[in-house]
Amino acid sequence: MNKILSTLTLGAISLFAIGNIELAKKSDALSDGFQSSTSNMTMTLINSAKQKTIRQMSSKTLEGQNGDMSLMVFLTPADVKGTKMLTHEHINKDDDQWMYLPALKRVKRIASRNKSGSFMGSEFSYEDTSNNSWEKYTYKGAVQEVSIEGKRYFKGTRIPKDKNSGYSKQITYSDVNTYLIYKIEYYDRKNELLKTAIFKKWNKLDGVYLMGEIVMTNHQNSKKTILSWTNQKIKLNLKKKDFSKRKLKR
Repeated sequence: MNKILSTLTLGAISLFAIGNIELAKKSDALSDGFQSSTSNMTMTLINSAKQKTIRQMSSKTLEGQNGDMSLMVFLTPADVKGTKMLTHEHINKDDDQWMYLPALKRVKRIASRNKSGSFMGSEFSYEDTSNNSWEKYTYKGAVQEVSIEGKRYFKGTRIPKDKNSGYSKQITYSDVNTYLIYKIEYYDRKNELLKTAIFKKWNKLDGVYLMGEIVMTNHQNSKKTILSWTNQKIKLNLKKKDFSKRKLKR
């Protein structure tokens, strides 16, 4: 989850003649090397009437060469307490995702065809909660340099390889100096603008960039979800066994 949406497709920088793939790799590398991590998370749901619902969560992630593993646990409020989300990312095939539903005391597998659905009633989909590594996209066109509120960004287009993706394309914006992502625009299967994610904050720990806050706005239903991370720690002694399906029921 700490690398949830960190991969950028930025095109080619004409000054240095860097191609799409090379630049995407450079961007992806900014959040690599954390080995394993833990954090506290806050999910704020804001409906079209501006009413807020706040949920507290914990998260841990294990970095892997062929895909990361992550586990999120809902802590409050009572109606979602104990719900867990386990993700095993795969670079060259569909990710595996499971939900533990405490009311039913059972584990539910998230089918690939359902990953465009809302994650726990938020404006993030199951697809969004997985780490979007650069290998999962094809890249279209060349990068453009644009100005937003006086700052310069590289604008590029990426297309998910996953045939079950809820998105026809994503438009990315990243800082021209740091390559850190600032914004992603998500277009639905009808090629209409669905959502915009604004990356409000990045945190740097031991040379690794971790997301600090994302604001996801749904333009089609006027709802918004804010995800924020605190108490982030990296390079811990987490193991693969900490991310097994057995852990979901404990």
